[in-house]
Amino acid sequence: MKNLLFILCVFIANSISATNIADSSQYYFSQGMVEKNAQRYLTASANFDKAIGFNKSYTEAYVENGFANKEMRKTDQAKANFLKAYDLQPSNMAIIKELTNLYYDYRQWDKALEFAGKCVGCDNAERIIGLSNYEKENYVAAERSLLKVVAKNPEDAQANYILARTYMDMEQYRKSVPFYEKAASLNPEKNAWAYELGLLYYNNNNYRSAVTAFETAGKNGFPVSNDYNENYGYALLYSGQYAKGEEKLFSIYQKKGNVEMLRDLAQILYEQKQYDRSLAYCQRLIESNPKDAKALYQAGLSFQKMGQKEKGQGMCDKAIEMDPSLASKRTKSMDIGAL
Repeated sequence: MKNLLFILCVFIANSISATNIADSSQYYFSQGMVEKNAQRYLTASANFDKAIGFNKSYTEAYVENGFANKEMRKTDQAKANFLKAYDLQPSNMAIIKELTNLYYDYRQWDKALEFAGKCVGCDNAERIIGLSNYEKENYVAAERSLLKVVAKNPEDAQANYILARTYMDMEQYRKSVPFYEKAASLNPEKNAWAYELGLLYYNNNNYRSAVTAFETAGKNGFPVSNDYNENYGYALLYSGQYAKGEEKLFSIYQKKGNVEMLRDLAQILYEQKQYDRSLAYCQRLIESNPKDAKALYQAGLSFQKMGQKEKGQGMCDKAIEMDPSLASKRTKSMDIGAL
């Protein structure tokens, strides 16, 4: 009888203790929620920690602690709490979604893909799959997901941009253009996107559009460096804005002192049938180096195109005397940039 009474007392004591522990865990959880709703996240997290101390299987406390730490930008602690919650409830989509986002933010692409694949019904899962596959250079998989994303949400600037970059890396440049255009128009403060679009236009010989894109990038704060002005200047020349293009490129020549810039100007203007303008740069080259046979030959060709055939022919003959290799160009279109 004494043994039975002892066992009964122990059982009652354990039951009371378990009840007290549960009550304490729930009490601190409730206090944590009050503090969290009042945006006092540090105090909220401390209460959730106490709730978890009383009940190591308190999934909701781990989840809410994760959210509180996210608000404080304590992402390591947030991830640790969500992982504890995931161990307890591996099919909880809210937890899976948070871990998907955290792994993506941590640039842990494989884990992001793993959790995004489990996130059934999550509105951002396909997006993260596409973006993560792009980062892993899985371009075919990235394209497949990102096409779905932009079809569902055409206003997603980043998805449009990464899809454009995907096509660039796949060397499908023409497919890249509309997504670059969309991304740049949606997010003009991303001035590098407009600049990249300008380069894409330029490489596709769409010089007028390239000029517009370069100007948009500059207007929105893209650094106006020598490289910027060089690309912008060439696009201006090829689009027929000769004076403005010359101004940009000649300013680079003045800064860098590279005579090849003058040679480029002479050649491009010759190709554009701007023979008098081409002659001006040939003259500068010859003044810089009287033995510059290429410049003399280019000048001779320009004079011939302008109707002064005898003068032009004499200059070409003189250039060939200086550099016999130019004789092979006599019956061909002159390209001094290739010499």
